[in-house]
Amino acid sequence: MKSDGRKRVIIENIWPQINEGTFPIKRVTGEEVVVEADVFADGHDEIAAVLAYTSDRLDDWREVPMQPLGNDRWQARFCIEEMCRYYYTVWGWIDHFKSWQTALIKKSEAGRDISMDIQTGITLIREAVGKASKSDAAFLKEIVDSLTKEKEAPAAVSIAADRELSAVMNRYVDKSLATRYHKEFAVSVDRDRARFSSWYELFPRSCGHGDHGTFADFEEMLPVIANMGFDIVYLPPIHPIGKTNRKGKNNATTCHPGDPGSPWAIGSDEGGHKAVHPALGTLYDFKHFVNKAHELGLEVALDIAFQCSPDHPYVREHPEWFKKRPDGTIQHAENPPKIYEDIVPFDFECGNWEALWHELRSVIEFWLDTGVRIFRIDNPHTKSFPFWEWLISAMRQEHPDVLFLAEAFTRPKIMQRLAKLGFSQSYTYFTWRNTKYELTQYMMELTQGPMREYFRPNFWPNTPDILPEFLQYGGRPAFILRLALAATLSSNYGIYGPAYELCINSAMPEKEEYADSEKYEIKQWDRERPDSLTDLITRINRIRKENPALQTTLNIRFHHTDNDVLLFFSKRTSDGSNTILVIVNLDPFHTQSGWITLPVHEFDITAGETYLVHDLIADDKYVWQGERNYVELNPAILPVHIFRLHRRLRKETDFDYYM
Repeated sequence: MKSDGRKRVIIENIWPQINEGTFPIKRVTGEEVVVEADVFADGHDEIAAVLAYTSDRLDDWREVPMQPLGNDRWQARFCIEEMCRYYYTVWGWIDHFKSWQTALIKKSEAGRDISMDIQTGITLIREAVGKASKSDAAFLKEIVDSLTKEKEAPAAVSIAADRELSAVMNRYVDKSLATRYHKEFAVSVDRDRARFSSWYELFPRSCGHGDHGTFADFEEMLPVIANMGFDIVYLPPIHPIGKTNRKGKNNATTCHPGDPGSPWAIGSDEGGHKAVHPALGTLYDFKHFVNKAHELGLEVALDIAFQCSPDHPYVREHPEWFKKRPDGTIQHAENPPKIYEDIVPFDFECGNWEALWHELRSVIEFWLDTGVRIFRIDNPHTKSFPFWEWLISAMRQEHPDVLFLAEAFTRPKIMQRLAKLGFSQSYTYFTWRNTKYELTQYMMELTQGPMREYFRPNFWPNTPDILPEFLQYGGRPAFILRLALAATLSSNYGIYGPAYELCINSAMPEKEEYADSEKYEIKQWDRERPDSLTDLITRINRIRKENPALQTTLNIRFHHTDNDVLLFFSKRTSDGSNTILVIVNLDPFHTQSGWITLPVHEFDITAGETYLVHDLIADDKYVWQGERNYVELNPAILPVHIFRLHRRLRKETDFDYYM
């Protein structure tokens, strides 16, 4: 059936949209969705456009008038108010009344006879009377009477151009020939923790007092982690560990008595993905641990690694879920040249794939029942994309507050696909971005391009798997500056501790891997060392929580410095009430200095005005003037300034300030 050819408005290039609407964009409650579209029509008639939106909890569509940006581009916005899925599209139509008004004014100014045009307008207004409320109808009838009686053209034009008349007529516009864009786009809404979070990773088995730690031992660490200002305590897998091909110290293929094995080699005769390692405690102990964390304002994130040790019950009960080698044995995991003899991967192409999917879903459901709502997914890029899309969608429908972090250090398009199909946050390449150029280009990619709509970066300067060369050789200053960068560039960040606060930088030869890695042995950490970064981490986390400008990644602005080893950027809240300036010496070995340029006019500061910057780490205050100011950062002392900008100074006392 042909569409109605009388619908003249064209709508194109709606933004934002992901893969032509295949995937939803992402927001958290309280954030806005700013929508743009090309809206135009033939001829010279005036057009109107609205952004139409609804949600799973609204009964009907709401409309927001779109405003022209020029060149037939239109814009409007709406706010995400509830944690549910939203939908939006664009409608447009010929605005016959506004077209009449515009033409009437132009004809009058040109000195042309407008008597017939007045009659046309009267007809349009009378048509609206039949749709209008009682009060509006009375008002419109008065306008008709006035236009009918008025003989002078200027006075008639004044009546026709009345703003109140325009507003009333706009309420009863004829939309029967409106164009409705052929697609509706979705918004996936997460709770605020998806936008702003600080993660702390810790191995529970290393929390003991000289032996294998338990959940009870770990509970003793929770106040320390909470006092450091973290929101999320993340646990590597807590399940029974296989014995077949168990790895020894430093990933050795030979295991000695007492070697605990890698927690990622999941499953033994003691249970699989729905069991806890007996040495850690019982399931009751774990639930007690989760409740204790909640009491302290912490959330527990669990590592979900969908893989098995050769001893996992799944291997015995469902051998069809695993790939076989020509000799009939199960294929272990490989990423040549790396070989994981203690792990066997699931075969997502197996004939019984539906049963596999449902069993893995039941694993997530099991841990949701313990009170866990955050999952860090190990290597999701080695599992089926359709599986993740199905699983995350199902979990989000039943538990809208659940969050998934994708640990996928892989190719860009794969990382992006995982984010598109539902992962709430994603690991990134920040770990290997060290220079000013690398950092600025990467941040622009994350925040200024299409990725800003669906990819929420989570910056980790280290992980149990990765000790970057920068940390290996840069000493304590390298740990400080990378911490500051992670915590201020991104609103989501995490560290693997206590290795990070203790600046552990011993690596395997020619590798970016920890020597004596905690993945393969139980560690006894000296957390009381005087050179620990605990106090600095605590201060930076407090700065993040006290300054809303640091609680989003998307508001970053980079500024000029005359020294390419100094990185300078700002973050500001949308209402301008909170502004943070960050300057980092990217050289961990040498003092660096230079002149930084702050475009003061963008911060409501005049060219000659003095203003105060308060270093929130060192608690020092400086009075600056104009755009260019001098900075010097000695990495041996502190390689970073995190300033809060205060635009005005009180005259009666030095350094007394207010916003």
